[in-house]
Amino acid sequence: MKFDRRISMITLGVEDIAEATAFYERLGWSRSSASQESVTFFALDGIVLGLFGRKALAEDAGIEGVEENASSFSGVALAYNLESEAEVDAALAFAESCGARIVKPAEKVFWGGYSGYFADPDGHLWEVAFNPFSPLDENGHMVLPE
Repeated sequence: MKFDRRISMITLGVEDIAEATAFYERLGWSRSSASQESVTFFALDGIVLGLFGRKALAEDAGIEGVEENASSFSGVALAYNLESEAEVDAALAFAESCGARIVKPAEKVFWGGYSGYFADPDGHLWEVAFNPFSPLDENGHMVLPE
């Protein structure tokens, strides 16, 4: 097992999803139709940018006691997407064997996928996920609808 040298998605924990979405749209980026009221996705060149509530992102990662604008949580998570639940489990185990701390073991999640989180030695969060709604292309990049 090894991690390919790629990041599937960067998720920014934001205070106001609508305001943050409008900002990125003003930059000329187009929101994907996979976006919902609680999350916005932008397909970039080979990577996806996600906007998600800061507190919701902390809760999804299993970090307790974070308020919307608290500086105790950076509000950033890197995502590494894979093609199956079994691959997620294997990747989390491999990361842990490399010195990562499992923050949240993999489980079926509210949005219909399967994911878990680990922290690198400096505490940076990585989500390892299988998303049945966003297939990966031949390079392992997420494919979002226009």
